[in-house]
Amino acid sequence: MPQSSEPTYYSLLGLHPWASGIDIRRAYRQLSKLYHPDTTDLPTAIATPKFQQINEAYATLSHPERRFGYDLKIGYSRFGVIQPPPDLNHPVSRSHDWSKSAYLDASDRPLSSGEIFALFMLVLTFVGCLLLAVAIGLTRGEAAIHSHKLQSSAFVQQQITYMSQLITYLIIKN
Repeated sequence: MPQSSEPTYYSLLGLHPWASGIDIRRAYRQLSKLYHPDTTDLPTAIATPKFQQINEAYATLSHPERRFGYDLKIGYSRFGVIQPPPDLNHPVSRSHDWSKSAYLDASDRPLSSGEIFALFMLVLTFVGCLLLAVAIGLTRGEAAIHSHKLQSSAFVQQQITYMSQLITYLIIKN
């Protein structure tokens, strides 16, 4: 991101540019409690402009289209999957938090163990139902086909009897 003398909306709210909407709302609520002229111990001359800046930052960042335009204005792009760390060519003095650059959004994260377990149970249930349907089809399928053959042969017998009676009637009548 280009550096300027004016703080970004993200820095006003104490957030990273990849913060989620929930993080933005949470930071805004905390800061608005601190700087609202009616609830703060700070002088009104200090609290009011700071509160107005926080409101402006929240109004921009909470609206997806405005946030996208603002990100373009400050030079931040959400389209790169992995952002290079800012200290790429400097010696490492501390370990880098790769979770900040490996994902596009805070909501795009690895699955928790509970979510993995729930998915496993869903797949297991689906496979079990599929196997049950196949087993029922194999065991009852033969009986269903056999009973269908019996029903169809009885129907054919009835049709033959009816046709023979009809032919006999027509022959006698002529």
